Amino acid sequence: MSVRVAEYLASQKEAILERLLTLIRFPSVSTDPAFADGMRGAREFLLDRLRVAGLQDVQLLEAPCGQPAVYGAWTGAGPDTPTIMIYGHYDVQPADPLELWQSPPFEPTLRDGRIYARGASDVKGSTTIAIETVAAFLAVEGGCPVNVKLFLEGEEEVGSPSLPVLIEAHRELLAADAMLSADGGGAAGKVPVLNIGCRGITALQFSLRTARKDAHSGKVGGAMRNALHEMARLVATLHEDDGRVAVEGFEAGAGPLTNALRVESASLPLDEAAWYAEFGAVPFGDPAYTVRERTTLRPTIEVNGMWGGYTGRGGKTVTPAEAHAKLTMRLVPGQDPAAAQAAVKAHLEGHAPNGVALEFHFSPGGTRAYTLGADHPLRAAAAAVLRREKGAEPAVMRLGGTVPITTLFQESLGMDSLMFGLASADEDAHAPNEFFRLSSLDEGLRLWPLLLTEIGRTPPAAFRRTA
Repeated sequence: MSVRVAEYLASQKEAILERLLTLIRFPSVSTDPAFADGMRGAREFLLDRLRVAGLQDVQLLEAPCGQPAVYGAWTGAGPDTPTIMIYGHYDVQPADPLELWQSPPFEPTLRDGRIYARGASDVKGSTTIAIETVAAFLAVEGGCPVNVKLFLEGEEEVGSPSLPVLIEAHRELLAADAMLSADGGGAAGKVPVLNIGCRGITALQFSLRTARKDAHSGKVGGAMRNALHEMARLVATLHEDDGRVAVEGFEAGAGPLTNALRVESASLPLDEAAWYAEFGAVPFGDPAYTVRERTTLRPTIEVNGMWGGYTGRGGKTVTPAEAHAKLTMRLVPGQDPAAAQAAVKAHLEGHAPNGVALEFHFSPGGTRAYTLGADHPLRAAAAAVLRREKGAEPAVMRLGGTVPITTLFQESLGMDSLMFGLASADEDAHAPNEFFRLSSLDEGLRLWPLLLTEIGRTPPAAFRRTA
């Protein structure tokens, strides 16, 4: 069954590629209301594609506020066959800074065997592969080897704030035995990789004030606190000089980095010198851990933005009275997002000198880290497919980033997830000149039919026992 479907998908590659390029052209930036038309266009395109593909109950799932999700289902395989939720998302990160792009971010450009565009990587590339696989099963076989529900989110890139409300409002509709995520790379490439987890995340934004108003730097400089100076000093206290997090209580609950975890992390080789060279950077970070461990198994605090004073062209001789910063914290299993956030807040308050007032802007919560159990049927099925197709035992890894739905679906619906995206780590996701390899498209159109077929051999009760 899967061979015929894979052959059909290969024969339809040009049409599939054109649909992918059309989807990419919608500037579906969820964080900025200025891109509402792009978000709407992407939704309408996906709704139409699911209907044409033959899915049933195609609709928008709406929350009171925020971006709707696109939903469709095919459940003709029967009750003795597992029901698999397939997850993807249609929203993308902003394309800024635009001047660093070699070609316009929402005009996909093919060069050197790659698609260059914002959202070309796991976001829309892997999501398209998942959709087209289901469509091909329906076209060639008249049905899928599993019951399928597709959930295509519109807020993944902003932390999925509406997702808990959507889950609660559509709990019965979203019920399934397990989930396959098209978000989260690793399945494509020379080295087979099984992606079994991701770090969690929480965030906060804060403002710092040193005076009632800005002042002329020639009149007050040297005699009045400068908000930007104080902000720089304050955020620097979050880390030791070697990169270790210096916030008391931040790692509360985090499990130890065991030898087993370190061996698992090392199963995917990484040339650290080449890794730094790719970014034009020099080695940095807690010397007790490898680069792979620092970026996937250890918690972090990052300053994502810091601003204040005059940032326009030319100069302005001002001593700013206010500065601002945005922080994100990546979390490992055992850490509570609210507790980690509270520890950072307490640290900043404790290190702010007299005369410096802080104001925090954040919402409680976040997403816990996620791990798929070693004996889960999804893990066994994906390992069997990768082993068979690539002739080697897959390495096991965790994402350094966060896929919020994995944790939310597990906690709210008892549904475990496997991330089976096709992007590679070097594809500059979220950065200028993001790209997706055409070879990854080919590989995905072969691997996804095999994976769904392999999962279809597992009875539904096996998933429920591990939920």
